[in-house]
Amino acid sequence: MGELNTKERIIKASIRLFNEVGISNVRLLQIAADVGISPGNLAYHFRNKEAIVEAIYDDLQVEISQILSAFRIYPNLMDFDLQLMAYFTFILKYPFYFLDLLEIKRHYPAILKKRESHIQKMVGQIRMRFDFNVNRGILIKEPCNDQYDICSESIWVLISFWMPQNVIRGTEVCTNEKAFREFIWNQILPYFTPEGKKEYNQLIKPLIIGSPYNK
Repeated sequence: MGELNTKERIIKASIRLFNEVGISNVRLLQIAADVGISPGNLAYHFRNKEAIVEAIYDDLQVEISQILSAFRIYPNLMDFDLQLMAYFTFILKYPFYFLDLLEIKRHYPAILKKRESHIQKMVGQIRMRFDFNVNRGILIKEPCNDQYDICSESIWVLISFWMPQNVIRGTEVCTNEKAFREFIWNQILPYFTPEGKKEYNQLIKPLIIGSPYNK
């Protein structure tokens, strides 16, 4: 039990430090000092920083899988909005996951490969939502070939780079969930049928009124 608690403390401290200064700027000595253990004790649990990063990412993949599993629970637009809330919670909890993407690509290829499988599933889910809602009559038929494929990829980009682009621009809106959700929904708004606009106005718009992007 004690060993597990120490590992959990190491993981928790590492995540906080990664969020604060980035993976590449954190040293094992910093993690050990933050946890209040010796470097030797840290090495007993994790042989190096790479092992810590891999352990953290394994835990994060479980959380992402849980978000992805919440798919088509509700037969209306609330289903996607609830999933967007879950994505946003994840973004705020683990900003380094998005800010350190190039670091992961360069130094942790095995982790990147696992991440790519989740990206494919995420984009695939978004694309299936388009088909599902076209069949429901709330989205228009695909205006041109691959239009909804492109839109699905664009939504993934917006979700994944919400935090980095706001950090680069120095805006505080990155912590505004309503702004995040409206930003994503605005990619879909042009494709609503009159019935779709009605459902959106009834179910979604009242929940995001007051965001910086709402007009």
